[in-house]
Amino acid sequence: MPIWVLAADSSHAQILQAEKRNGPLLAVESFTHPESRLKNSDLDSDGRGRSFDSAGQGRHAVEPQVDAHKMQAVRFAQELCAHLREKALEKAFSRIYILAAPGFLGKLRDCLDDNVKKRISGEISKNVARESPEAIRRQLPEYL
Repeated sequence: MPIWVLAADSSHAQILQAEKRNGPLLAVESFTHPESRLKNSDLDSDGRGRSFDSAGQGRHAVEPQVDAHKMQAVRFAQELCAHLREKALEKAFSRIYILAAPGFLGKLRDCLDDNVKKRISGEISKNVARESPEAIRRQLPEYL
């Protein structure tokens, strides 16, 4: 079974595979999540709400509880996790290395299921999602 490598950030991901432990990486799939790159004002469906002060006549804008960019990053991480879960159940890969932007790696860890987690051979907190397969391969051990 091939060894997979996931290289991801909050808006782009690629899955690569090696057929041999010391072999080159070949592209398998690519994912994009353009919503993660939009401005907060483009992500919010409408303006901020207004609220009255609890005492007095003052009014002010209500800030959103969650940053829209963070929400989009979480959604993209969940999309990737669901895909990896499906592929692990199909036995599409034996092991996986995950290279992800530092903030995004935590989001992936939060949503990976146990079936994928037990196949993780290594994690690297580095943003190489848009690098070439050769450049990504250089970040990994000589023998996967």
